[in-house]
Amino acid sequence: MVNHADAIVRAAAVEYVKPPRRFFPVWTDGEPDTTVRFEVLEIIRGPMPSLLILPGYLSDWDDFNDHVPPYRFVRPNGLHDSCYANTYREGGQFLLILKKKPSGDFTVNWYGLGPVNEQLHSIDDPWLLSVREQSKKRNMLIW
Repeated sequence: MVNHADAIVRAAAVEYVKPPRRFFPVWTDGEPDTTVRFEVLEIIRGPMPSLLILPGYLSDWDDFNDHVPPYRFVRPNGLHDSCYANTYREGGQFLLILKKKPSGDFTVNWYGLGPVNEQLHSIDDPWLLSVREQSKKRNMLIW
C-alpha cells in the first residue's frame, strides 16, 4: 500500500469546508458529501499543498486503530459498510496515504479496508514511524 501511494502526509483535521446539513446531517456508507480541511504538518512523500480537502465528517471522539502496527487493516470507523474510514477527530492528527484521482484531487478511498487515514497518538506513533521507514526504503530502491 505504501509503495503505491502518490503522496503520504501527516495532517491535522481542522474544520469543515462543506459542513453537513444543520439539523439533519446525512451520514452515508459511501463517500460523504461533506468535506474537511486538513493542515499538512509533514510531507513524507510527494508534492503536496499545505492544505488538503477530503470528503469526510468531523467528530468529537478518537478512532484509533485497534490492531498492532504496522497496520494491515482499517480503523473501526471503516468497518461500517463503505470499507473506508470517513470520520476524523476535529484537531486530531492523521497519517494520510493518498492517491491522485484523474481530476487531480487526492483521495484516501483507494485501498478498501486499508489503513490509509489512521489517527495518530503522537508524532512518535509506531504507525507513523513504520510508514516513514517504508517510504525511505522505497526511495532508496528508486535511486
